[in-house]
Amino acid sequence: MRSHFGVNGSMATSPAPPESSPTPRPAASLLVVRMAADAPTVLMARRSAHHRFMPNVMVFPGGAVDPGDHHAQVATPLRPQVRARLERSASPSLAHALGVAAARELAEEVGLSLGAPPCLEHLEYLCRAITPPESRTRFDARFFIVDAAQVSGTLQASAELEDPAWFTLAQTDTLALASATRAVLGQLGRWLAGRSLGGGVPRPPVPVLQDRVWRVE
Repeated sequence: MRSHFGVNGSMATSPAPPESSPTPRPAASLLVVRMAADAPTVLMARRSAHHRFMPNVMVFPGGAVDPGDHHAQVATPLRPQVRARLERSASPSLAHALGVAAARELAEEVGLSLGAPPCLEHLEYLCRAITPPESRTRFDARFFIVDAAQVSGTLQASAELEDPAWFTLAQTDTLALASATRAVLGQLGRWLAGRSLGGGVPRPPVPVLQDRVWRVE
């Protein structure tokens, strides 16, 4: 699951999409961040070439919410402050499902685990991005962060994602990325500069990338 977004870096309220535009599907992506001695690194992988939708671009593990995610058991739930931020635009059931989907996709796509059932208490909610209305495939994606110290398993490729690897933010400048992915990496850079991983510090309004501009909710 990934789609191409544009971004001009500004903050604005976007108009409603055309009536003919498909409804965006809820989705979740997980930015696994490893704190290194010199610079933090983030896990990314390449979408397989056989995919019709955005082949050969680098992305974070993630995908659409499945119906079963709403009722899936977890070892520990999302922290209250994370749920509160998600529930600005999602029902309590969807907020839970988004956390579950992030953990599930991480395991399915790159072989890493938050536990079985997953432990969601270490997830931080970074931002949200909505595919532009002219796209035939649309997602309403929430992006989470987790410290790599909270993840287990052996990193491996899958039919969905190839060549998983760790990159500093500087190294991501040379990667083949959708513009929305670059925008999310910009949000990650600001998050890393101002907050420690898993600190539970109250967050400002949620940044939302919609119709190629940033707004807040």
